[in-house]
Parts: sequence; structure tokens; C-alpha cells
Amino acid sequence: MITRSIERAQKKVEENNFGIRKRLLEYDDVMNQQREAVYTRRRHALYGERLSVDIANTIYDLSETIVNQTIESRDFAHFELELIRTLSIESPVTEAEFMKFNEQEITDRVFEQALESYKMRMQKIAKTAYPVIKSVYEQSAHMYENIVVPITDGKRSMQIVTSLKKAYETECKDLTLSVEKSISLAFIDNGWKEHLREMDDLKQSAQNAVYEQKDPLLVYKLEAFDLFKDFSHKINQEIISFLMKASIPVESPNAVKEQQAPIKTNMQNLRTSRTEQPASQPGMHDTRERQKPQPVVAEEKIGRNDPCPCGSGKKYKNCHGKSAE
Repeated sequence: MITRSIERAQKKVEENNFGIRKRLLEYDDVMNQQREAVYTRRRHALYGERLSVDIANTIYDLSETIVNQTIESRDFAHFELELIRTLSIESPVTEAEFMKFNEQEITDRVFEQALESYKMRMQKIAKTAYPVIKSVYEQSAHMYENIVVPITDGKRSMQIVTSLKKAYETECKDLTLSVEKSISLAFIDNGWKEHLREMDDLKQSAQNAVYEQKDPLLVYKLEAFDLFKDFSHKINQEIISFLMKASIPVESPNAVKEQQAPIKTNMQNLRTSRTEQPASQPGMHDTRERQKPQPVVAEEKIGRNDPCPCGSGKKYKNCHGKSAE
């Protein structure tokens, strides 16, 4: 009898544990699908496989999104603003054409101009970097294997590491590929880490759906899809926005010298003002004539009935002590 009770209890525990594991796997399936999509794109960026196709598809998606957001209201000013903010291009259609053309026609024109602008941007980077790459390679090829090239979008900057030999042999086409790879990887990795934190929060909050008599797994799947959609759009926008504005920062040597000169003068003035400050001001300390404080020596006190120090043999009160009193 006891054995059967133990068997039934053990069976119920095992069934419960199986149900818990099955439920956890259903939650993990959602993350596995998202992880596979992100890792596939990350692999393209890491090895350069299909990266150009991914970038072209992303430009088209963003072009389509911008048109979808503005076509219903026919807000041409908003349309122009989004093109400049996201794709860094001017409108390929006039206001009259924007009011007249359908959604697909406008999207195609935006995509064509954005893609052409992107290609010209990469060619400009290669043209700017090649003279320096050529000079370094011809003079110091035996010393350096890789070279670091700074790339900025006007707000942020990144250090792009590329092969010196390949950049020289391809006239910096390999450099532009490294730019695409490094920038794509950086934004994918940063966005994915933030997305994982949001998914953990969602997994916890989805459990509260029980109180609303809803299935927590179903709520989790629906909201996870929306989160992943927002995550994909965000990294697409960040990658393309950076690439469409990317350039090599070039500063004039004269401008640098002109900026450095006032700093030296100010530092000299600062030193002068410090030495000329009077020591009596609060918080200021004059170290030029600081004297070492002397220790205070306490004199030995002579009692009235003690022998007088003069050596007369009399008590101090009857000798020199009379004058002291």
C-alpha cells in the first residue's frame, strides 16, 4: 500500500517536472528563432558574405518605411526630413510628383538614389584613404601588417582595422568592406545585448497575464515578435544612417596649431596668476616664504620652598623669589 502511494506521488512529480521543462522549451523556441536570424546576419557581417546584399535590402526596407509613414498624409515636408535624417539624401521626386505617384514608384526612386549615394560615399572614403595607404605601404610595408583608419558620421567615430597589403592592392576597396563589416557588427552586437535584456524583462512580466486569464506563453510570443521587429528596425536604421554619413575626418595642420597656441598662453597666465595671488585669501597657500614652526619649550616651574637656582643656599621665596612676587 505504501509502495503504491510512493509510486503515484513520484509519477505526479515527474509529470509536473516534464510539464515545466516542456513549458520552458516553448519559451526558449522563441529566443532560438530570433537568435538564428541575428546570428545569420552577424555571420554575414563577420565574414563579408552577402553583406552587400544585406545592406541593399536594408536600404530598400528603410526607403519603403519612410514612404509608408508619409504617403497617406502626403506630407512632403516630413518626407524630405526623414530622407535627410535617415538616408542623408534629398528627395528624388518633386512635391507634385510626390502627390501624384503611387507608393511603389516613390519607393523605387528613393531606393535608387539612396543606393547610388551610398556607393559614392564608399568611393569617396577609398579615394581619401588611398594616398595615405599607398605612402605607408611603400615606405613601411615590412613594419606593419594592419592599419587603423578613423571613420566618423559627424557624431560618433570608430577605429577601423584593415589589412595594409589588401587595402593597397585593391585601392582601398578592402577598406570599404572593412568599414561595412565593423560598423554592422558594432551595431548588431550592441542592439542584440539590449534586446536580450528586454526579452528577459518580458519573460517575467508575461507571467502576470495569468491574473487577466490569458495564456502567458501566447502573450510572450506576441510581444516578443513586436520587440524583435522594433529591434531589427532600430539596428537597420543605425547601420545605414552611419554608413550614409561615414567619412574620414581630415583636419588641417594649421588649424591644429592655431588651436594649440591659445592653450599655452592660458596656461602661462594661469601660472602667473597663481604665483601673484596673496596668501591671505581664503583657500590659497603661499609656499614661497613658508617658515618652519618652532616647538614651544615649557619652562620648569620653581616652587617657593625649593632651593634658589642662584646657589645661595636660601629658599627661593627668601631669595630671588621676593622680586618675582
